Amino acid sequence: MDAFLLIPIVLPMFFGALLLFFSFREKNTAPGGRRERARLCLYVSAVLGISVALALAAAWSGDRELVLFTLFEGVPVYFHVDALGRLFVTVVSLIWVLSALFAFVYMKHEGKEKRYYGFYLILYGVLVALDFSGNLVTMYLFYELTTLVSMPLVLHNGTREAVMAALKYLFYSMCGAYGGLFSVFFLYRYSDSLNFAPGGTLNQAAAQGHEGILLIAVFAALVGFGAKAGMVPLHAWLPTAHPVAPSPASAVLSGVIVKSGVLAVVRVVFYVAGTDFLQGTWVQYVWMTLALLTVFMGSMLAYREQIFKKRLAYSTVSQVSYIMFGLSLLTPDAFTGALLHVVVHAVVKCGLFLTAGVFVYRFGYTRAEELGGIGKKMPKTMWCYLLLSLTLVGIPPTGGFVSKWYLAEGALQSGTGVFSWLGPVVLLVSALLTAGYLLPIAMKGFFPGSEHLQGLEEPHGIEEPGEGAQAHSSRKALGPELSPAMLVPLVVLAALAVWLGVFPGPVSEYAARIATAVF
Repeated sequence: MDAFLLIPIVLPMFFGALLLFFSFREKNTAPGGRRERARLCLYVSAVLGISVALALAAAWSGDRELVLFTLFEGVPVYFHVDALGRLFVTVVSLIWVLSALFAFVYMKHEGKEKRYYGFYLILYGVLVALDFSGNLVTMYLFYELTTLVSMPLVLHNGTREAVMAALKYLFYSMCGAYGGLFSVFFLYRYSDSLNFAPGGTLNQAAAQGHEGILLIAVFAALVGFGAKAGMVPLHAWLPTAHPVAPSPASAVLSGVIVKSGVLAVVRVVFYVAGTDFLQGTWVQYVWMTLALLTVFMGSMLAYREQIFKKRLAYSTVSQVSYIMFGLSLLTPDAFTGALLHVVVHAVVKCGLFLTAGVFVYRFGYTRAEELGGIGKKMPKTMWCYLLLSLTLVGIPPTGGFVSKWYLAEGALQSGTGVFSWLGPVVLLVSALLTAGYLLPIAMKGFFPGSEHLQGLEEPHGIEEPGEGAQAHSSRKALGPELSPAMLVPLVVLAALAVWLGVFPGPVSEYAARIATAVF
């Protein structure tokens, strides 16, 4: 028993709740408003910094476990730190800190900062609990709680569009979670334990003769938990929710929250059901089909979309299904590539959504065609955007190239018939489409035509539903580049995207060790 595991879970939840229910004034224009904002940012920084330090200490100081209480016989609410949980909690912590730093500047124009940071802190504690979950029931409880606590970030602005998007997110996530719950019932009946163990805990003797219903149960989990990951057919909430949420919220939704669906799928397939049970079954082939369909469809829709944040949302639909396809191949190399892409995509998509926030914050620009010539005014921001875009396309020597190399190798060696070559082909087509919807923005940003050079001196642009009229009406003439609080996260994320390709060894070797354990 190790009660230390509870501290990084409870601490941000408790102080986030305090922020929601007690007084921090939000009137930035009132006397002392700047001082109150400074106090608020200091409060959030202190709570988040301590929580992140404790979460990483708990994750990397050896295997820890804690039984909190027992729901019923053989099913406790149970936390256990393992290799997979360490990887995910590290990614969550990194993205959470950088997005918070960006939000300290960005959110002052969105308003309602106290509420935003309150839910932001609570959500971090919930995600740490999700990553540290030691069995399927505990994971399911915090998976549901992740939806409930992240929904206020989507409806933050309170517009009709934001409320409808939040309800759509809630509906899709809850429907998907019920599919996961259906699988929990049957896996409990035919498994030795619901505790996570590499290779699975399914009792082959007990499952004999019931393979049909068990395959349906696992498939229900794949589709259900795949809703959070944006996999067809429950993907439509992503392009609705992202454009209306504040950009720092979109960054964590795309970089981290969608990965909770990936984590749930990994836990069900590789830590409970086991790969031997699914290898060669109709579930594997339908899963591969849905993943590849999502990869192609998401890329095509992103290519056609002109609203920049919506384009990035469709990109997330596509890129997260790279991960799902790698998992569906059920091979060590593909599994390694999938975990690498979890890290790479979290870094890149967080950075791209923060970049979209820069365009909204500085100029009110929300559409791709408005961004011509912006590199002349914001060269550092656009260089970060370019590096992040090259990583998402998969250009060497970035991290995206390494993760996609593992995915392609895993597919070619998988022995899955047509999918062995169809997978790499779809990934290549998707990469070309990704280049088509990301790189022209950088090209026109640095090399605009004469028609784009006018109008960049003063902030202007159309208002996007959800980004808040206050953000646009309160702008003043700004300096030539961003404040350090907004620029530093972009630089760090862009540097990490390249570092993961130049020095992939530590992360790829760690992912390979996890793959070795589960196969």
